Amino acid sequence: MVPSLLFEVMLIGLLGIGSQWLAWRYRMPAIVVMAVTGLLVGPIFGLINPEEDFGDLYNPIISVAVAIILFEGSLNLSFKELRGLGKPVFRISTVGAFIAWILGSLTAHYIAGLSWAVSFVIGGLFIVTGPTVIMPLLRQSKLRPRPAKILKWEGIIVDPIGALLAVFAFEIISFLTSSNPDGSKLLMFFAASIFAAIFGWLCGRGIGWMFETGHIPEFLKSPAVIVVVIFCFTGADEIMHETGLLSVTAMGITLANMGISSVQEMRHFKENITILLISAIFIMLTASLKIDTILHIFSPNIIGYVLLMMFAVRPLSIFLSTIGTGLTTNEKLLVGWIAPRGIVALTVSSYFATVLLAEGYEDASILTTLTFGLVIFTVIAHGFSIGWLAKKLNLSMEGKPGSLIVGSNKFTVELAKSLSKLDVPTIIVDNNWERLKIARESGVPFYYENMLSEQTEYNLDTIPYEYLIAATDSNSYNGLVCTTFMPEYGRMNVFKVSPYNKDEKNAMEIVSKVGGRVLFKKDVTLKDLIEKIDSGFVFRQTTITEQYTYKQYLQEKDEETVFLYLIKPSGQIKYYSEEMRTVPGVGDTIISLMPPNKEKKKIQARLYN
Repeated sequence: MVPSLLFEVMLIGLLGIGSQWLAWRYRMPAIVVMAVTGLLVGPIFGLINPEEDFGDLYNPIISVAVAIILFEGSLNLSFKELRGLGKPVFRISTVGAFIAWILGSLTAHYIAGLSWAVSFVIGGLFIVTGPTVIMPLLRQSKLRPRPAKILKWEGIIVDPIGALLAVFAFEIISFLTSSNPDGSKLLMFFAASIFAAIFGWLCGRGIGWMFETGHIPEFLKSPAVIVVVIFCFTGADEIMHETGLLSVTAMGITLANMGISSVQEMRHFKENITILLISAIFIMLTASLKIDTILHIFSPNIIGYVLLMMFAVRPLSIFLSTIGTGLTTNEKLLVGWIAPRGIVALTVSSYFATVLLAEGYEDASILTTLTFGLVIFTVIAHGFSIGWLAKKLNLSMEGKPGSLIVGSNKFTVELAKSLSKLDVPTIIVDNNWERLKIARESGVPFYYENMLSEQTEYNLDTIPYEYLIAATDSNSYNGLVCTTFMPEYGRMNVFKVSPYNKDEKNAMEIVSKVGGRVLFKKDVTLKDLIEKIDSGFVFRQTTITEQYTYKQYLQEKDEETVFLYLIKPSGQIKYYSEEMRTVPGVGDTIISLMPPNKEKKKIQARLYN
């Protein structure tokens, strides 16, 4: 056992964030790493048992964490962004979710042996997939846009719905299965639910109004939102249990649809606090499990339940709900297989396990075990099979890895055009419509939004792009973009134009300390590149062969030539950077920016020979 409760709090935080880092470093599902970590320090080695050690504080901590996680998820439900998502997404998120709830509940009752009330609660919870587990899988598999869009938006939309469905299912089934059904109690619940929704709406409108009118300073906005979320959850829950989740969901949806810029500016804070809570809560939940509970996962009824959920319930709900939507059989097969349950499902199920046990449903004791089994099996099975299955079904985006360029200007547009000529997927992102005029007139694909906004994260399909280039005229913004997306793209795939300034003594310190590798040369800035374009520099392709070696190419090139990138015969792109050693080989094609006089001489030589 640990020496003190304070030490245990420190250990939980360290293990949670450490597991997240380990998962990122070695490209593993974070939920699996956290599960193994929690089991090792909890039931296996007996170092901690948070449920016992925290005592009466354990359940309130879990409840508050679930409230904040659900609020963060509901902040993504902007009605404006949901328009035009298409029939498949709408049908899967409504009809498909309902079918999955009914089939999942029947499976829980007849296969897992749970009571009707517990079955319908868990059936509602297990319609949730969630963006926290879906998004990494989509990037890993490089799915085509349509199935990727369906899976992504299903996770975003259904995420907060599952918990609310579980709440209503619990109350209705409890009423229907009661030996002495009391209609007034059910009416009271619905009245309290209406109050909770209105209360959440008022909390959302109130904090939104204070943001818009400047009644809350910038440094207090994020803490104020967290406090109001807890107030909103607790206020509704004290009036009637289980309605707090509905209240915070209503608050999040209200804020998401008010169009407040401050809400978007809290993106990083929301992500940070949610990751911290998810990591800590997951360690606490798994560390509190008992050995008997873990072994129970491998009992025939739970194994049977998990297999039916994966191989029958999910595929059936997708195939039935997408009839007449235009999806191909291959797309239905893929979407019908991929449905990993994540941390939200486990944290919310733990919350409901406590509620159900308090109401006298003894079979709810295995709720966490059942959820844990489904989470682990689906994450591992879907995580390791999605890439293979996508290729087998011809739903994987094969071809050269694309490049996402942040910043529209003369140089980036010409760079994008050179990449497009080589069939490399390319897009330019900028939040200034005037700057995008160059890209629009050149026919280069573009996206009009701030790269750091949450709308971009959920609306822009970044799956085809393995490289990110920050090339705006703001060095600080370039550095922030690189730092933000480095965990997602990887340190080797994130670049920025050089912030080097001959007039600044500390220029090299800026170059080395701000995130992202410097493109091309440290002494060639974006301003220099644009000036070269204005002075007539051209993009030129040169293929290295056994007859025309790289050494010969270096001898003949002009001193002002800037090496940009090379493409290998396999289609792999390598951008030039002084921080990375790039040595072209036979068959590689080098793309460089060279002076016009060199090109003119070559043209003249061809004309006179």
